[in-house]
Amino acid sequence: MFALVLHSHLPWLANHGRWPVGEEWLYQSWAATYLPVTDVLHRLAAEGRTRLLTLGVTPVLAAQLDDPHCLTGMHHWLGNWQLRAHEAAGMAEQSYRDLGAREHRLAADARDLFETRWRHGGSAVVRGLIDADAIELLGGPLAHPFQPLLDPRLRAFSLSEGLYDARARWQHTPRGIWGPECAFTPGMESGYAAAGVEHFMVDGPALRGDTSLGRPVWDSDVVAFGRDLQVSYRVWSPKSGYPGHAAYRDFHTYCHDTGLKPARVTGRTVPSHEKAPYDPDLASATVDRHVADFVETVRRRLRSESTRIGRDALVVAAFDTELFGHWWYEGPLFLERLLRALPEAGIEVGTLADARDRGYVGTPVELPDSSWGSGKDWRVWAGEQVQDLVRLNDEVVRTALDTLDKDRATAAPGLPALRNRVHDQMLREALMAVSSDWAFMVSKDTAAGYARDRAHKHAHALREIADAVASGRHDAAARLADGWNRADNLFPALDARRLPNGEPT
Repeated sequence: MFALVLHSHLPWLANHGRWPVGEEWLYQSWAATYLPVTDVLHRLAAEGRTRLLTLGVTPVLAAQLDDPHCLTGMHHWLGNWQLRAHEAAGMAEQSYRDLGAREHRLAADARDLFETRWRHGGSAVVRGLIDADAIELLGGPLAHPFQPLLDPRLRAFSLSEGLYDARARWQHTPRGIWGPECAFTPGMESGYAAAGVEHFMVDGPALRGDTSLGRPVWDSDVVAFGRDLQVSYRVWSPKSGYPGHAAYRDFHTYCHDTGLKPARVTGRTVPSHEKAPYDPDLASATVDRHVADFVETVRRRLRSESTRIGRDALVVAAFDTELFGHWWYEGPLFLERLLRALPEAGIEVGTLADARDRGYVGTPVELPDSSWGSGKDWRVWAGEQVQDLVRLNDEVVRTALDTLDKDRATAAPGLPALRNRVHDQMLREALMAVSSDWAFMVSKDTAAGYARDRAHKHAHALREIADAVASGRHDAAARLADGWNRADNLFPALDARRLPNGEPT
């Protein structure tokens, strides 16, 4: 069986800058990936096709796709896209006039799709795919923390709140999750089992490359599915992946007058000003060849792995959803043609839940410390270059938990605990401060200053509230909590009463 898994995630960007890092990142990904990829899935579902792929949507991304500010901003962004395309259509050079006409049509179609299917937010879109049985939905912990480095109490709370968030948005609790960064440390499987999680994703090397079956982890019934790198790297390899082909649209080359992307890759060493104009027909023909190549790669891998293990094997290809459209313009077209071509080639396609239910599960594995980051270890989130963030995260978590525990201890015994909005906001800010995105952006030197600023801003918010609570200034703490809550308007269902009182079992 073949399973395609997509992981959709962006950090919380609303009201935290626009360009070069901030909301523009969200709107680009929304227009280039989330709109067309879900449209592909809805179109295939309308044909009666089911169990197409496994789609992970993190709570922090889901919140942005439902947020009124983001929905308004996205609508404006789509209109601006049309205006930029109109400007290109009026330029003197024929290739730019063609580009403008093409982009204007695309922008108009995207705006129409957004105004109809997305007008009530992303939850309605995803719920429609769940109801049509087109996807299996994977959830995740609230705010996307790097779980192995997180205090066990906050780790358990983040996971349970993430699953609560999924139920609130989609009236559906995921059976599986995509743990942030595919990060794992022994013992997490017990937390997963306690939260009702049945399966999760890891990178192939965590299973020593043997990804042909899901594997129960340690002594639990929780199953880890591994990403098959031989197959996945056919698409997303820095050296030989499909998106780098000369015919595809170049991600890095812009028309600076309009912000549109006019060129094809042409060649890896060709400077931007010498790249050839983008040719949609040439790109489409290349997509066909790459779909055929990928189908044959999956077929060969299924056969070789089935022969090796002496039973029917599983192949899991897994990617960031944003690859398909945002980073690789032709990605949604590739997905649609691939999802048609695989069953036509006689390849059984299903979800991770299907794989588990159909018995694609092997012997237990003693899963080690791992991630899907550089080195397949924790260096991106715990290495020397991010030690300042590691120390900040430890301080933030200690401050939040100590302050909450001391304040809880002052409550009158025997009375039911009431909702405490101050406690809620302290945990929101703590979880936002320890998001794995900030260390990743620093380690990879992609907007490192922005990432550090974000981590420190949420840490500052927590300290302000915690200081007021600790000094007994409860009115001030309430005002601060309300103000910081309005600033992000995030995770309204988070309830600090569900934070475990001691080490979780």
